[in-house]
Amino acid sequence: MASGVKSRVKLPRRVTAGEVIPIKTLITHRMESGQRVDEAGAVIPRAIIHRFTCHFEDEAVVDIEVHPGIATNPFFEFRARVPRSGVFRFAWYDDDGAVYTDSQAVEVV
Repeated sequence: MASGVKSRVKLPRRVTAGEVIPIKTLITHRMESGQRVDEAGAVIPRAIIHRFTCHFEDEAVVDIEVHPGIATNPFFEFRARVPRSGVFRFAWYDDDGAVYTDSQAVEVV
């Protein structure tokens, strides 16, 4: 598990039924492509977030496959329709096998 990894999620907490809301996510991660070398000439191993998912309750909202060309601290912004009150669950999958998760509840008013 990489050190210093922290996720951030921003979305409205209260919405109306059927509203399409913006969701913004960011994870602090140094993201190493595996194509650079260190001072000794050894290849620095690849270390990236290679997949990001978002689910609303048990329904998939997004499932993104990430490649080495992505920047440090990946930021994803997307929209989702909220049919009822529930919880959005987010997961970032690291090359080292770690899975970083976050969740946020939304209330339909």
